[in-house]
Amino acid sequence: MSDTTVRVEAAIDHEAARPTIEPPGLGKQVTTHVWRNIKHIRRMPEMLADVTFQPIMFVVLFAYVFGGSIATASESGYREWMLPGIMAQTMAFSCFIVAIGLTNDLNKGIMDRFRSLPISRASVLIGRSISSLIHSSIGTVVMAVTGLVIGWRIRSGFLDAVLGFALLLLFGFAMIWIGILAGSALRTAEAVQGVMFTAIFPLTFLANTFAPPERMVPFLRTIAEWNPISSLVQAMRELWGNAPPPAADAALPLHHPVLSTVIWAIALTLVLAPLSIRAFNKRTTD
Repeated sequence: MSDTTVRVEAAIDHEAARPTIEPPGLGKQVTTHVWRNIKHIRRMPEMLADVTFQPIMFVVLFAYVFGGSIATASESGYREWMLPGIMAQTMAFSCFIVAIGLTNDLNKGIMDRFRSLPISRASVLIGRSISSLIHSSIGTVVMAVTGLVIGWRIRSGFLDAVLGFALLLLFGFAMIWIGILAGSALRTAEAVQGVMFTAIFPLTFLANTFAPPERMVPFLRTIAEWNPISSLVQAMRELWGNAPPPAADAALPLHHPVLSTVIWAIALTLVLAPLSIRAFNKRTTD
């Protein structure tokens, strides 16, 4: 037997003895993507500016600049009335974070590296959405602490308080799919910022976030009261004891804000998630 034959047989035996490496499960893949995105925040602390300095600025400005000129039906005053609105606005802006992060990954070729790995494409989107939700939750904590400093209080029981924050996170998860859709469909971070700001910013103001819709003109009041953000804000206000029930002539969602918020969040997710996944798959296979 020649030396060549011996070496070939040895190589075959070595390959046969090598253990098979199984790809990690979906849970491990998602955890890895979440940790990767969180590490970006740790290495670039300036990424936290939109959930630290900006919420504090909004709370202080609306509490002390507009608080004296906007009348509400809340006995606890405008500061308690407006804080759930600012929290809802910040959570709605979570779609900006995931959209810009996803667009940057796509443009820098990182997704091409992920495609070469034995992992699910879904893990990329799930990891991005969870890390974005964590990022936005930091802003919620910052605003809650700032609110406590200026006089905001939760005047209900523990379970109602937890339910209010849970609704906030549920709605934030639905908004994240808007960000995934925009990040997959738009080509640059500048385009994402322009389109998302134009679409989301007016939506957060055309609601009961900072001013009672009862004083709006009829057609604007109708839009504001059927706005999903209004249901979320009204739910948090009632659960936390920061506002009385809505007026008798208010739209149906405001009379059942908790149920309406859950329905809106589920409906938005069911509609936007398939569209986002399809747009992401098309972008990563072109």
